[in-house]
Amino acid sequence: MIGWLRGRVIGRTAEGEVLLDVGGVGYRVAVSGPVMARVAGEGHELALHVHTHVREDAIVLYGFDSAEDRRCFEALLGAHGVGPALALAVLSTLPPADLARAVVEEDLDLLCAVPGVGRKTAARLVLDLRTRLSVPDLPQRAVPGAGGSAGVARQEVRAALLELGYEPDEIRRAMGEVPDEGAVEDLLRRALQELAVAR
Repeated sequence: MIGWLRGRVIGRTAEGEVLLDVGGVGYRVAVSGPVMARVAGEGHELALHVHTHVREDAIVLYGFDSAEDRRCFEALLGAHGVGPALALAVLSTLPPADLARAVVEEDLDLLCAVPGVGRKTAARLVLDLRTRLSVPDLPQRAVPGAGGSAGVARQEVRAALLELGYEPDEIRRAMGEVPDEGAVEDLLRRALQELAVAR
């Protein structure tokens, strides 16, 4: 079982894999979009936390920047109907903290921003991941039923921003500057101001 690799990148594939030279042995490792984006090219040194996925017909390695990313990937694999490709797509769109928050806030719209995830799949992810992901750092207001309407208002703002065509990364950055509480209109106005400044 391979859990971690460090080596020199000697190639990349169109399928989202890197070929990693580790002590003279070449490993093909499937990686997420963020990992691939920071690979400068051949000769780049790369360290990855690895999940070894064993199937009847193949052994596939999946590489991540952190142990937390790998843990989330493995939690996703345990969800109903989620295979490695979809799990990798989720982590390419949502970092672990955002995934955990989406699950706790039941933010189906944010989960639907992942390619290949519809509302039914998003709802299933919320159910399946709630017990699989530990979210000790999330504020109490984000827990359904524990903090009133604040989480609902923020969810409506996210949905509105998605409808307006903003990317998930832009929305996450803007929502980080939005107050925890307030009317939907006020929170949306603040988010749009942050997005305007960022652009």
